[in-house]
Amino acid sequence: MAMQFNGEFVVSRKRDEVYDFLTDPKRFSPLLPEYESMTQEDETHFTVKVKVGISHIRGTAEIRLQLAEATRPSHAVYKGQGKVVGGSTTLTASFDLDEVPEGTKVIWRGEAQVFGPLASMAGGLLQPVAKKNLEKVIAGLHQALGTPSQPVAAQSAEGAQVPAQSTPTQQATNTGGPLGR
Repeated sequence: MAMQFNGEFVVSRKRDEVYDFLTDPKRFSPLLPEYESMTQEDETHFTVKVKVGISHIRGTAEIRLQLAEATRPSHAVYKGQGKVVGGSTTLTASFDLDEVPEGTKVIWRGEAQVFGPLASMAGGLLQPVAKKNLEKVIAGLHQALGTPSQPVAAQSAEGAQVPAQSTPTQQATNTGGPLGR
């Protein structure tokens, strides 16, 4: 099952400060919902453990991440893969930072694919849980980086403007196949 989310918001910090925060896993990782731990292997590789639970499926996810692209102070991409209870996942998360009069506009995108029995057993519960967790991450970013200025409209995958209370927009697609049904 593939899920895509994107959005944007404005914080009152300078772009360099926001970039430093978002590219430092020691500072960013604890904002993840149900965060347990983070182990950093080197400057660009780290592993995050988070508790996961959907319905009766519960356990710990171990996600190995890499800061795959980093263009200071405007762009970064994380790529990762990991084991989750009842399956596996791959993910990509990126952000672009633009200076605006109010501070910094953060434009973010994320894509996750979940494979295995978890995708078929949790079914339609994955998308709402993922959206809820992204909202928690964004709220944590606002708190860590300072109160945002006015929320900026987010783009849906179809390109339509949707109201943004700093919440993610989403497009979820079922990739089919025996593990994605």
